[in-house]
Amino acid sequence: MNVTFTVAIAGMVVIAALGLMGRRGKTADLDEWTVGKRDFGALSAWFLQAGEAFTTFTFLGVAGVAFGGGVAATYAIPYIPLSFIGMFFIAPIVWRLGRRHNYITQADYFEERYNSKLMGFVVAVMGVVFLLPYLQLQITGLGAIVQLVTGKENWGDISMVIATVLTVAFVLWSGLRGVANTAYLKDVLVILAMVVLVIAIPSHFAGGLTDVFDQVKETRPELLTVSDDGANDRTWWLTSILISAIGSAFMTLPHLWPATLAAKDENVLRKNSIWLPLYQVVIILPIAIGFTGAIALDQKTNGNSVLLTLTRDALPDWFVGVVAVAAASAAMVPAAALCMGMSTLVARNIVRTRNPRAQLAVNHGFVVVAAGIALLLGLNRPDALADLLLLTFSGLAQLAPGFVAVLTARRLLAKWPVLLGMAAGVAVVWYVTFEKPDVGNVNAGILGLVANIAVAAVAQLVHHARTRNSAAASGPTTAAAAEKEPVG
Repeated sequence: MNVTFTVAIAGMVVIAALGLMGRRGKTADLDEWTVGKRDFGALSAWFLQAGEAFTTFTFLGVAGVAFGGGVAATYAIPYIPLSFIGMFFIAPIVWRLGRRHNYITQADYFEERYNSKLMGFVVAVMGVVFLLPYLQLQITGLGAIVQLVTGKENWGDISMVIATVLTVAFVLWSGLRGVANTAYLKDVLVILAMVVLVIAIPSHFAGGLTDVFDQVKETRPELLTVSDDGANDRTWWLTSILISAIGSAFMTLPHLWPATLAAKDENVLRKNSIWLPLYQVVIILPIAIGFTGAIALDQKTNGNSVLLTLTRDALPDWFVGVVAVAAASAAMVPAAALCMGMSTLVARNIVRTRNPRAQLAVNHGFVVVAAGIALLLGLNRPDALADLLLLTFSGLAQLAPGFVAVLTARRLLAKWPVLLGMAAGVAVVWYVTFEKPDVGNVNAGILGLVANIAVAAVAQLVHHARTRNSAAASGPTTAAAAEKEPVG
């Protein structure tokens, strides 16, 4: 057993131990397990809200996009700041509604605002289906990371099993507070690792960061501009930013709702919305490392392996182990949040048991089921959900119109127009993703939203006309009420 693997496994154990220490007494019900006592201050909420900033994509994907597509990778930088402009105004509204109506899931919001259990059920099912491939990405990504830094394929599989078991253990034991405890360490490790890597790797392979870009300018100048053609062209870049910003600003990712609902007051959310965009500065660092790979590695190198291959060649084994721990934390902590997000949707909005103890048992059981499915697919069919992963963000973005429509007291869309719009949007996303028609590299989620809004608007006009006709037949008072369609 080499030094790198030993350090990596020891680090995973430390991460899990911190998660287990997050528990405060016996968990009484699903509400407490999911959102604590709704008393998270600015610091705890900060690290929970920042959970989406650093995932396995930070270590595998960002440098890989820069390696193959150059500055097209910068799409990952602006969408978070853009989304937090929206979150500054939206998150406090959701927090107030959550306090008033006791939300603990995203589906609770849809169910209460539309006064429809069917709506809550559909949103919950969408959340589970579209988050499962994202969970598998974290677990499979962790195995790939350990395999790359150790050079041993079986050690990658072993690390996946160990990390999954440890993650499930601290999630079941501590709930949201366990995720918060581990998030502190994760973010510190990732930032420190990236700072060291962006200094050490360019220095080792090119003499320094400025030398990297001088050489790129001479040998690969096409990487310094977003091209007009190719897979990562300007259309892809712009629509990728747009769909990511829409998805984040309008809270379409169900596993990120607990962080908002658990805050102790609105000011916590507003302050964090101002400062959290600073986190995206860190994403510049793996992009720079990707450019280093463009001049140091064969162009046929797998993009996902670029950062860790350079790390293994440039740094001593013990520090490669530290990087592996940082990468493991960037998989385990989001995986924990994803398990929580899916299990609470199942226990609260799909199975619907009224007994608090039974509800918690269903929730805990699905944590094990979700993690187990993701692990088995990661071990046996690591590419089985590769195409479905493309649907995750584009598919969940189809919740945005329905979310916005009932954010204020006046309902802009009724239940059935929203459901029909979501169905149309998901169908378009599915068709574009799998059938691959020529759409000029426009993100499938954007095309889905166009169809979604168009269908919902037409359906709403029909609904409005039928409601007015029905109300007119019943009398003027009912007709006036139908015009307003208030939401509680």
